[in-house]
Formats: sequence, structure tokens, C-alpha cells
Amino acid sequence: MDSRETLTRPLIFVLLFIFLFVFACSTPSWFPIKKGPPHKAKMKELIDKEIIIIDKEEYVKVLNPKASEGKDQPKYLYVPVNEYLSKKDTFTTPPMRMEEIKKESPVTSTKPLPSIEEEVLIVSPSKPAPPGLKKKVVVTYFDDRTTGGEEVFGDWVAEKLMKEVSRRTLQVLFIDYQLVKEFLEKKGIDLKDFEKPKALQLLNEVFGIHALVMGQLSGPYVFTTKTTKDREAMASAIIKIDMRLMDTFSGKTLKNLSANNPIIATKEKGSFSEEKAKIKAIDLTLADLGRSLAREFDRIDWFCRIAKVEGEEVFINAGRLTGLKVGDVMEVFRPSGSGERGEVKGKIQISAFFGIDASMGRLIQGKNPNVNDILKLAKAEGT
Repeated sequence: MDSRETLTRPLIFVLLFIFLFVFACSTPSWFPIKKGPPHKAKMKELIDKEIIIIDKEEYVKVLNPKASEGKDQPKYLYVPVNEYLSKKDTFTTPPMRMEEIKKESPVTSTKPLPSIEEEVLIVSPSKPAPPGLKKKVVVTYFDDRTTGGEEVFGDWVAEKLMKEVSRRTLQVLFIDYQLVKEFLEKKGIDLKDFEKPKALQLLNEVFGIHALVMGQLSGPYVFTTKTTKDREAMASAIIKIDMRLMDTFSGKTLKNLSANNPIIATKEKGSFSEEKAKIKAIDLTLADLGRSLAREFDRIDWFCRIAKVEGEEVFINAGRLTGLKVGDVMEVFRPSGSGERGEVKGKIQISAFFGIDASMGRLIQGKNPNVNDILKLAKAEGT
């Protein structure tokens, strides 16, 4: 009898364990104790998509299928995550540029992706990682004051300036101006109010933008000379560019910059001499401004924001492209009304990335964080 009981008891425990395991795996949807699904931001369908959080709601960036119908149609649309997941076959998302793929994905593809549209984030060519975290910057299309009638250089000069700055510093991510412009217009903010505190605050909280660059062009003015002996004209050009660098956090002007080219350095002779002189004038002026602007960007204090709090998870408007790493510890600051960081509330540790440049974390010390609280990378002990 004793030997039977000795054999039966372990068997009962094994059967009970199997029963509980099967029951746990097949728990019906109505059962009150049920673990929720993983957050949508962690889903594989969203891991390489650009996601922004506006008013605590998540949106996915997609290409606007009606963009080719007219100038009033935006290039991109932001659709709610739920709508995107239910109709993802009908949406096309902008592909990541190859530089981003090489930096982000552990497995790099041998074939380049087709470039449908320019990505929001313009990343400089692959170089060794810089010691600091990258600041997000938007450059508006420059106010064009040329006297050339139909010629417009404002948007082209802004693009060339971004490339010049990217060549000189690795601590900047440029955000697409058209995207920001369309976002502010939907919020009812006119372009002339771009530099007002309300607009700057939105850029900082939603996109994590640190600085805004606004500029004005005077020129290029072309001077052509031709003698009776010379069959080909000689052309020179000069342009002046004035820029203002705005801090989105404080709403203050960080720096006013201005430059013009030496006219003697732009002399061109022969076919298309006037056009060549103009391009030389622009390149020389932008080289000067790009050097100064890169230095100013390197001096800007880096921080990011809490975009959303859901239970124990905190969503942050900066991630892998910015230079954050899983395991990084961030100090949480309460934003003050004076445009400065307030008291330290606690610490958050980065636990995962989602989208192209956003992350998630959990509170490891201090008070509960709130939306729009400021985060800075905590200094390592002993530094």
C-alpha cells in the first residue's frame, strides 16, 4: 500500500502540472486574468517604419498616393497605427536610405533599395560614430530675394547647405522641411509664425527638433564683360546669405550668421559662364556658412522628450539614429516655464527601439514621468 502511494503522488503532481499548463495556454478571451498583447510599437510590421506620437496617439508615415495630382497635395501622410495595420497593403511607406540601413540593421542587404522619395532624416555618409548624440535640425527654404525674375534659388540653396553641414559634422540629423511645414499648417500655424514660441514648442515636442535655421538670399548678382576683341564674355557673380539659428526649446535666437563670396573668385569665361559664376558664388558662400553653422550645432545641448506614458512603459522621441543604445540610462527633468530644465524627477532605462528613431524605456528610479518631461543621458559614475 505504501509503495502504491509513493508511485501515485508524483504522477498526480505531473498530471496537475500538465493540466494547468494546457489551461494557461488556452485561456479564453473572456477570462479575467489575461496578459495583453505586446504593444503595437514593438510589432515587426512597424520596426522599420517612421512613427511619431502626437497627442499620445501613434502615427505611421506613408507616401500620399495623390501627391502627383497637384501642388496642394502633401508628399507624405501620417495615418493612425491601427488604420495602417488593418490596411497596410494599401499604403506605401518611404524606404530608408542605404546609409540608415547600414547603421541600423544587424543584417545588411547586398542590393540597394529603390529610392522612391527622400527620407525625412538626411544622414551623412557612413563615418565613425561621433562621441555625442545627434541633434535634430530643420532648415526652412530660404526667402529668395533674387532679382532674376523667374529664377528661384531658395529651396536649392537650403538643400546644398544641409549637405555642406553634414560634410563637416556627424552630430546633426536634418528633418524634412516640407513635412514640418505641412504639420504646422494642419495645426493652423501660418508660415510667417514659424519662429513663434508656439510653433517652436510643437517642433520640439513632436519631432524632437533642437534648432530651426531660417535664411534670406540677396542675389546672385551677375556681372558680364565683353570687349570687341573677345568673342566670349567674362562673368562674375556675388551672393549674400543671411541666416538665423533658433533654439526650439527656449524660443531664442542662438546666432545670426551672414556671408558673401569674394567676387574675384567666381570669374568664368566661355559657354554658360554666367551660370558657372552663380554656382561658384553659392558654393563659396555656403562653405563659409556651413563651417560656422556646424560649430554652432556642436555647441547645442542635447536632450529629448517623453512623447507618451502607457503603464510602466515610457515612449521617447529619440532612438537608434540619434545614437541611443538599449541599456542607456536617462535622467528625467521636469520642464520649467523659463525655458530651462527643472528638478530631476528620476531615471529611465532604454529597453527597446521602435520605428526609425524612437525608443521605449522603464522607470528605474524616482517619481512617475509625464508627457513632455525632458530626458538627458545620465553621466556614468566616476565621470
